[in-house]
Amino acid sequence: MQWKNPLGGIRFGRAAALGAALSASVFVGGCSEQPNDLAASEEISTSRGDAYTDTYTQTKYPIVLCHGMAGFDKLFGVIDYFHGIQASLAQGGAHVYVTQVPAFSSTEARGEALLQQVEDIVATTGAKKVNLVGHSHGGLDVRYVAAMRPDLVASVTSVGSPHQGADLADFLRKNMTQGGFTEGVVSLFANSLGTILGLLSGQTNPQDSIAALESLSSDGSAAYNATYNAGLPKAWCGEGDYEVNGIRYFSWSGTSRVTNVLDASDYPLGLTGFVYDDANDGLVGRCSSHLGDVIRDDYKMNHLDEVNQLFGITAPFQTSPKSVFRSHANRLKNLGL
Repeated sequence: MQWKNPLGGIRFGRAAALGAALSASVFVGGCSEQPNDLAASEEISTSRGDAYTDTYTQTKYPIVLCHGMAGFDKLFGVIDYFHGIQASLAQGGAHVYVTQVPAFSSTEARGEALLQQVEDIVATTGAKKVNLVGHSHGGLDVRYVAAMRPDLVASVTSVGSPHQGADLADFLRKNMTQGGFTEGVVSLFANSLGTILGLLSGQTNPQDSIAALESLSSDGSAAYNATYNAGLPKAWCGEGDYEVNGIRYFSWSGTSRVTNVLDASDYPLGLTGFVYDDANDGLVGRCSSHLGDVIRDDYKMNHLDEVNQLFGITAPFQTSPKSVFRSHANRLKNLGL
C-alpha cells in the first residue's frame, strides 16, 4: 500500500557530459564486472517450490520501501517506483508500505519526512518496528531514521546507495559555479520536476535540488557519515558492522550500465558511468554502495534495474530484481525480523 504522509560558460564537450549526467540523475536520481569475494554466495533461489508459498516473504515486521532522488511512490495511481516489487513481496505474505519524501532535498530533510511516515505506520498498524529498504538516496534516508529512532527499526537495507558519495554529484558540483547561471537553471529545472512528480503522485513537498546534490557529493557524504555512521565499512570497499544498536544492516547493488537495448534509460546511464573510476551502476560506484552485510555488489543491473525499472525491462537471463527483494524478505523472516 502507498503510505500518504499527512504532513505534508562550459565548453561543448563538458556541456554534453553535464547534460547526459543530468538526464540520468533525473530518472532516479572503463568498469570491470568481475565478481568479487563478497558475491560468492548467491541469494536464495526463488525457483524452489517453497519460494512461492504464502509465507515465504512474511516478515515479523512490516517492510517499508523508500525511493531515491527524483523518486515517487506511484505516478497517476498506476506507475510504481518499485515496479512490481511491492506486489511480489505481498504475494508471499509481507506487509509492505511505500513512502514518499521530497524528490530533491538534503538527506536530513528527506530523512525527517520519512521518519514522520514511519512513526505513522507504527502507530496505525500496531507494529513495534519496521524493516527499512531504501534505494539510491533512500538508502541514506533510512540510515537517518535508524539513528533518530532506533527503537522503531528492525533492519536497514540499502540498494544502490552512495554511502561514500557519488562521483557524478562531484562532477556536477565541480562544473556549476555556486550561485551562478548554470546552478540556477539546474535548480529551477530539478525543483520544478520534483514538484510535478509530487503532484502526479498526490503529494506536495518542498524541493531543494542543490541541497540534494551537496548531500550526495563526497564532501557532503563525509559530513553526514561523521554523525550517522552505523553500518559503514571501516575500510574502503569492505563491510560494516552487521548489527548496531539491535538493528541489522544490509546492502546490495549492481555494476552494469547497459543491460537491455530495449530499455531507453540504459543509454544515459551508460554515459554517466564514464564519470566513475570503478565499477558502477551508472550513478553509484560499487564500493560506495557497501553498508553492513553486503549481500552482493555486482549484480548485472544498472541503477534503475535495481528497482525493476523501466517497467520491468532488465537484463535477460539474469537474476530478477523481484527475486532479490523476495529473497531478502525471506532472509529477514528467517532472522526473526
